[in-house]
Amino acid sequence: MKAIVFLADGFEECEGLIVVDILRRAGVETVMASVMGRLEIVSSRGIRLQADVLVKDVDFDSVDMVILPGGRTGTENLSASETVRGQCKSFATDKYVAAICAAPSLLAELGLLDGKNATCHPDFEDKMKGAVLTGNSVEKAGNIITGQGLGASFDFAFELVRILVGEEKVHDIKKAICYRF
Repeated sequence: MKAIVFLADGFEECEGLIVVDILRRAGVETVMASVMGRLEIVSSRGIRLQADVLVKDVDFDSVDMVILPGGRTGTENLSASETVRGQCKSFATDKYVAAICAAPSLLAELGLLDGKNATCHPDFEDKMKGAVLTGNSVEKAGNIITGQGLGASFDFAFELVRILVGEEKVHDIKKAICYRF
């Protein structure tokens, strides 16, 4: 299994890095791909980190899931990427697309959430045209997974592991990291 986490300046660091951490613990090949044209990314709180690759260098044929962390500015930067927009549309047909916090609004803008249950940060609910908002921490509608915000980051990541690897791996990771369940 392979997942791509799209990173852009202004991304919410916990929503991105917790997902990367949990997926890697599950044995999912997880690649942080910069959409900024450079490897260095600056998060919403000014934390600098280095992506693994530039998005232009990703072979999406070998990828099972694309993931969009939130953050207001991060989502705006993701939305400006034609690669992100195109891959979200492509993956929505037969692979997995996941987005958390502000990022589900991009999926709604692309029409990918029309008539589907979804969740997002409450500040972005007005941008979720066509979606059926549930207010849940995590929502799975077919092959599209949405998360509400930073507080849902672990549950969002566990849902992605459940989909890609299975429930047993979720249980093992929860136990290993002392996650109360």
